[in-house]
Amino acid sequence: MSIASETTPKIEFIAPLAGLEQHKSFELQPLDDDGMFFTMRSMSDPSLQLVVADPMPFYPDYEPVIDGETAKSLELENEEDGAVLAVVNMQEGAEKATMNLFAPIVVNPRAHRATQAVLYGKDQPLDAPLVRKD
Repeated sequence: MSIASETTPKIEFIAPLAGLEQHKSFELQPLDDDGMFFTMRSMSDPSLQLVVADPMPFYPDYEPVIDGETAKSLELENEEDGAVLAVVNMQEGAEKATMNLFAPIVVNPRAHRATQAVLYGKDQPLDAPLVRKD
């Protein structure tokens, strides 16, 4: 499912993001017309924003798997109900931007629920280069 197709961009984390325990409600806003990049702004502190992106255009073979309990808590009935986003690190500028594939954000846009899934046991980088693979 594409997040860009959803009309309500507000999401509630069922468990807080690592390091951001006091922030559970966020608003997603598209940054581009392709629906690939978004800002994720805290509803309790609008100055806190993260850039997130759909990892598939950059890593088409990326297939994060979440456990059944997490899927149930997100109210995901099947794979197509969910969307995956990766946090983008742009501290060194857009040319050297990276994305966190180790701990993606899994979203159910219909239920407005999300969680960060840490992929233990997988060889996924915290800082994968942000280079589109067409």
